Amino acid sequence: MDYQLYYSPGACSMAAHIALQEAKAAYTLRLVDLSTRAHYRPEYLAINPKARVPALGIPGQARVLTELPAILVHVAQQHPQAGLLPADDPVQTARCLEWLAWLSGWVHSAGYGAIWRPERFSGNADHYDGIRAQGRRTVIDAYAAIEQQFADGRPHALASGYSVVDPFLLVLYRWGNRIGLDMRADCPAWSAASASLAQRPAVQGVLQREGVSLDG
Repeated sequence: MDYQLYYSPGACSMAAHIALQEAKAAYTLRLVDLSTRAHYRPEYLAINPKARVPALGIPGQARVLTELPAILVHVAQQHPQAGLLPADDPVQTARCLEWLAWLSGWVHSAGYGAIWRPERFSGNADHYDGIRAQGRRTVIDAYAAIEQQFADGRPHALASGYSVVDPFLLVLYRWGNRIGLDMRADCPAWSAASASLAQRPAVQGVLQREGVSLDG
């Protein structure tokens, strides 16, 4: 049986899509279009009450797996031949988890959550502009830290090489363009790494399948 990936084009679920493609895993895509609020429909809430993507249906499991870091690690561990997690290096494995926790919990949730979903942070609409502005500052500061990590010219987030961190970073790079940041000017090293990543066949296939580009 195949994995079932519940996704929305260009959402953070794209990182899981890339990981499955890199792993050469058998999977079926299940569209949950966030732009039409399909994640709040009863039929999806019955699958994932969290009303988020991605969710991963795993063969033999009655309940879907949720939360992007968990999905990325599961795919990597189930398909070790893809080299998506550092092999036999506990420190690099910890670094991988460190990246995933920060990208998910801070950059995505605190940064982009504030920009795109200010209602999660306050029930008062008068606060929304301030929340969005703070979210943007959070993203800009985080992107400066990411750029510093790539400033030595490395092509991947981890010193050990390509990992599940890189597709997640690619999603966030694209989002930077979406919110109008000048990614090439402000993050030249990260831009170079992202351009190189976009040449991977798995990444090209996912970008084409989801109908999105790195430019946003």
